[in-house]
Formats: sequence, structure tokens, C-alpha cells
Amino acid sequence: MPRPFSTPSVKAAFDAFPDRARPGLLQLRELILQVADETNGVGRVEEALRWGQPAYLTPETKAGSTIRLGIPKTGGFALFVTCSTSLIEDFRAIAGPGWRFDGSRAVLFDEPHDIDERPLSLLIRAALTYHQKAQDPAIISA
Repeated sequence: MPRPFSTPSVKAAFDAFPDRARPGLLQLRELILQVADETNGVGRVEEALRWGQPAYLTPETKAGSTIRLGIPKTGGFALFVTCSTSLIEDFRAIAGPGWRFDGSRAVLFDEPHDIDERPLSLLIRAALTYHQKAQDPAIISA
């Protein structure tokens, strides 16, 4: 059963996504929330809008870097991270073939079946614990 949205504005943002992209974005949302629930030190995840896109933050622990969901200029849908982090670069090193990226800011998808949750959960966990990385540099590969 899908989790309720945190606010009507977040729900409206998901409702506004193109029909073709919405199922994949909802799948990514659920994966982010699931990984947060399973990861020590993350604390409560706040679902809010940043730049008009659903965003996931760790306001109490400040352990993480913001994750956003949206539509890239190239179409499809994407999971965005802060481009000034090493998250995408680190993920590229372990992801294997078949993944598509937008520089250092996003993992790109065309269809929901493109989402390989096991490796992607490593990226999500690394983003949600990014500020703990100095204490545990192997966090993305665990």
C-alpha cells in the first residue's frame, strides 16, 4: 500500500507529472522512504518541494544530502542529487553497465522496469547519510 503524501502540495506535484513518468517516480519515492526506514542514523525524512520537485531531506539528523525526483530535459524521469557531492561519481564506480546519468546530478530512467532497486538503494543510502561519509568512506559500497 502506498504511503500517504506529506502535504497536498507534494501530492499535487506527483499528480502533475506526465502519466508515463508518474509510476516510476512513485516507485523511486517508495524506495527512498524504505531505504530511510532501514538505515541507521537517518532519522525522520522530510518530504517537501524544492524547485517545485518532490525532495527528501533529513532535517533532524542533518545526515543526508537532498534527493529530488523529477523530469529531466531529455525526458523520462530521474533521481537527482546535489551535483556538488561525489554521490553520482561514487555510484558510477559500482553501478555496472546499463545505467544512464546526467553529469554529476542525476540517474536517468525511461520506464519503471529500468529501476534496479538493489544497486540504486546503495546510492539512496549514501545520499541519506552523505554527511556521515567522513566517518565511514565505504558507506556506498556496503
